[in-house]
Amino acid sequence: MVILLPAAEPVLAAARRVDPALVRPGLPAHVTALYPFLPDPSPSEEVLEAVRALAAGFPPLEVRLTELVVAPGFVSLAAPALQAVADAVCARWPGILPYGGRFGPRPVAHLTVAMGGSDEALARVADEVRPLLPLTDRAESLQWVALTDRGWEPRLSAPFGGGGDRPLG
Repeated sequence: MVILLPAAEPVLAAARRVDPALVRPGLPAHVTALYPFLPDPSPSEEVLEAVRALAAGFPPLEVRLTELVVAPGFVSLAAPALQAVADAVCARWPGILPYGGRFGPRPVAHLTVAMGGSDEALARVADEVRPLLPLTDRAESLQWVALTDRGWEPRLSAPFGGGGDRPLG
């Protein structure tokens, strides 16, 4: 479950210029609400309705990305405006540990800019990204995406505020 933030694409492009291997291929700039999600690539109507209802409970949100976080093996942008959405998704599916439990039951909402690579490469990514901040975008929906043998594929786009499903793909 992810929240797309297209205005943040320039930070991913900056990281790719340093080293394309630092950026996950196949998904646009996003904040993860819950990963992994459900393993079934054909979700039941009950699960689809639960995702729609959860998303409908949040208005579209303005998201300001201002804080660059550099940690060993990781560069991200903090996304505090989306913490409540991520928390609600995790609370709705308590049997799924976010990131397999690596970051505890309530990971900080963030947009991953770069993963892996040397400290030097990540420092260069941070230097490229800092001048691009702050970024502002409007989070409008919760997206269910699944990793398949063909890459990341959309399963559902559930709008915040309940405005009806959006086309996928």
